Amino acid sequence: MTPTAIPAYGLPASNRRVLLARRPAGIPQAEDFSLDAVAVPEPEPGQILVRNIYLSVDPAQRGWASAEANYSQPVPIGEPMRALAVGRVVRSRTEGVREGEFLYGWFGWQDYAVATPQAIVRRAAESVPLSAHAGLLGINGLTAYIALTELGRPVAGDTVLVSTAGGAVGAFVGQIARNLGARPLGLTGDDAKVELCRSRYGYDEAWNYKTTDWAAQLGGAAPGGVNVYFDNVGGVILDTTLRRMAAGGRVVQCGTASVASWNLPPTGPRNEREILTRRLVWSGFVIFDHAARFAEAGATLAAWYGEDRLTYDEDIAEGIEQAPDAIRALYAGENRGKKLIYVG
Repeated sequence: MTPTAIPAYGLPASNRRVLLARRPAGIPQAEDFSLDAVAVPEPEPGQILVRNIYLSVDPAQRGWASAEANYSQPVPIGEPMRALAVGRVVRSRTEGVREGEFLYGWFGWQDYAVATPQAIVRRAAESVPLSAHAGLLGINGLTAYIALTELGRPVAGDTVLVSTAGGAVGAFVGQIARNLGARPLGLTGDDAKVELCRSRYGYDEAWNYKTTDWAAQLGGAAPGGVNVYFDNVGGVILDTTLRRMAAGGRVVQCGTASVASWNLPPTGPRNEREILTRRLVWSGFVIFDHAARFAEAGATLAAWYGEDRLTYDEDIAEGIEQAPDAIRALYAGENRGKKLIYVG
C-alpha cells in the first residue's frame, strides 16, 4: 500500500533550515529561531537523504527547545529544530530503505535531512492521506490510542474526561473512547472547538473551561465520578478533576501545557489524600517509551479511519517561514486540527 493525496513537491537546490537561536523562556516564540540556507547534504554509507514534505508542530517541542527538557537532551543552539516530519527518500545508501518510499521520522525543521534508519519512526505505507501519517498515524494518534488503552484502560460504560479535547491528541481520544464503549467528556478553551468536540470528535458533552462552570456541570454529567482522566494540561484543571474522580479511577498524565515554567517547580494543592482515599492510579506517558506498540496501534487507527470510525482535521500552513511562530500559536490554541507546515 502507498499513501494517498500526495502533494506536489520539488527538489530545491539548497536546504532551508529553522535553527534554534536561543533558549526560550517558557513557550518558544518566533524570535527564538532563525532561518538559513545551506548546501543540500550528501548521505554517507549507512545513511539516507529525505526530502521533507510536511513538518510537524508538536507541544513536546517546547521541552526539546528548553533547558527544562527532562526526558531528552535539549536541541543545541544553532542547530535545526528537532521535529518529526513526513518526507520521501531521494537517496539511500543503506540496506532496507529504498529510494522513493515515504517515511515519518526525526527529520527536523528543514527541507532535507540526512539520517540513519534509527531516525525512522514509521514507514508511511498505509492508504491514508500522506499528511495523516504525521497526525492520525503519527505521535498524536499513537499517543491517544496507546495512552488511553494502556494506562487509562477504559471499559464499556466508563466516563472519560479529556483536557484539550479539541487538540491534535484530544480529538482522537474522544473518538477512541467512544469506539471502546466509553462515554467521553471534553474540556477546551474555545467555543468553536467545543462544537467540534460534540459534532466531530465523539464527545457526549464538552465545555469551554474559560467561560463556564465546568466543574459544576461535570458533577451533573458524571454523577458517579470520572473513571479515566486523560490530562494534557495539569495545573488547576487537574487539581479540580482529582476531587471528582471515581474510586479506582485512572489519571493519564500526557502533558502539562497550562504550567508556564517548571523552573522553579510550581506548587499547588496537595493531592496525596485524593489519591489515597479514591485509590487512584496516576501514570505519566511519553510516547517514545512505547515503540513496540506503534505497528499495532497504527493498524487499528488506519482500519478505523477506513471504516469511518475516526475523523480528523488539519491546520496546514504553507512555507518553512511559518515554522518559527508555530509552537507559540499551538499553545495559544490558534490551530484548528493537527498543526503541519507544508514545505513541498
